[in-house]
Amino acid sequence: MSIENQRMILRKFTAENGGTIADEYVDDGWSGTNFERPGVKRLLDDAKDGKIDTVVVKDLSRFGRNYIQVGQYIDYIFPAYGIRFIALSDNVDTADRTSAGMDMMPIMNVFNEWHAANTSKKIRAVLEANWKQGRYTNWAYPYGYRVGADENRAAVIDEEAARVVRRIYDMRLKGASVRAIARALTDEGIPNPTAHYTRLDGKKSERRNSAAWSAKTVSCILKDQTYTGTLTQHRTTHFSYKNHTAVKVPESEYVIKKNAHEPIIPAEVWEKVQTVNGGAHGRADRDNIVHPLSGLLVCADCGKKLKGKRAGKNKTYMYCCRTYADLGKKYCSSHAISEKLLEHILLQDIRSLSGELKFDEEKAAEHFLHERAKRSERSRLAAEKQLRSLINRIAELNELIRSAFEEKVLGSLPESVCRSLCEKYLEEKEDAEKRTAELRSVLSGEDEGDAGAEEYIARLKGYAGCGQLTRELCLQLIGRIAVGENPTDGEPRRIDIYYKATPNAPLPSPRKD
Repeated sequence: MSIENQRMILRKFTAENGGTIADEYVDDGWSGTNFERPGVKRLLDDAKDGKIDTVVVKDLSRFGRNYIQVGQYIDYIFPAYGIRFIALSDNVDTADRTSAGMDMMPIMNVFNEWHAANTSKKIRAVLEANWKQGRYTNWAYPYGYRVGADENRAAVIDEEAARVVRRIYDMRLKGASVRAIARALTDEGIPNPTAHYTRLDGKKSERRNSAAWSAKTVSCILKDQTYTGTLTQHRTTHFSYKNHTAVKVPESEYVIKKNAHEPIIPAEVWEKVQTVNGGAHGRADRDNIVHPLSGLLVCADCGKKLKGKRAGKNKTYMYCCRTYADLGKKYCSSHAISEKLLEHILLQDIRSLSGELKFDEEKAAEHFLHERAKRSERSRLAAEKQLRSLINRIAELNELIRSAFEEKVLGSLPESVCRSLCEKYLEEKEDAEKRTAELRSVLSGEDEGDAGAEEYIARLKGYAGCGQLTRELCLQLIGRIAVGENPTDGEPRRIDIYYKATPNAPLPSPRKD
């Protein structure tokens, strides 16, 4: 019943019985399984202060749907403060502990909790059905989108915010750090996502109207696959209907729907940005510039990263060992090398490496297919193992359903219990059969053939014509570069270049000067 109807019933009871209303405790919109509700907490504080001597509710479920905590309050907490508890519809009155209502109270509390559990189960089923149909269930989309008006609430691009999102991705590809991006947007006075939506919905709040961007906000935008048109739901869940603490769900349990809405960022650009996110984090210099090789250079002797700085009369940008710079030559030598020389060596190596492919494309393709086959075999074995487990479980469920019917026929199992068990078993069996069909479809799928290898070779060839070393190119190609000390005996200086997988297979590494 509504809050107003409950209030009317309780006030009428109070007036008829000569009581005085000390206060009302209302938790509209809160779950009855949660005893951290503000109204309940306030009631307990007033009870401790001696402000009340009787608590009246319409029925037990209005006080709570957790049979353990409801019983604890009625049997222990309220008596400790001399408080009488009355639940009108359930005929519960602690002033008469011998009444039939008090005898039935534990059973009614259990039933109330069962109702909460059953409602939670139904809500979860509706949510899962909506997720699978691609219906968005959260209250708002990420920055750059607005919730659409169709039945699926499909995202609609908010062009003003989308321009900022595209710029963030472009700056990241060019090597800007998340902090530098946040600082640039803040300096230009661009409202952050919260301030942007505050302006749209017209709500006023000083806390929400700050235009400052944080590195965390930028980082979240750069990792969100929603911008590629992919809808990902069921990322978090709760321990149970009693414990509403949010916990992360394993990625394997995410509900993902491709092409659910119009993308802001192309998929290939998003993938490149993830490569940048997982790579080295360069530092900006005094001019707020992140140099192409920043964060990618390490000392071949001590393993520390090289530190960039300008040196000499010409202010040449140089790299040297951080251990040497911080602690001196007792712990490591300088390993000093100019940025210009390093870039020249790296460009030559990339061009020569890409150029070699025209003579050995067949070998490169074989290497790519071999690496992909190893990954596919691991995935196939895992899928087959899961499929066997599901088939065995389906057989067990069939046996359990058969046993339940037999026990019902023999009279050893009540019909209501049999129905409840069978519904549970059938629901699990249906889910297992769906997952089994999905796994069989995956295992019987056709191989990608040579298309992936052709794309791999084509991308590598594209690097052959690079005329300038950019931050984006370095982050896409380079894992790290180990710089050796410059020898004094005329021997060649050792510089090992470790390339990343591009896109799914490693380039030959290391390379040395």
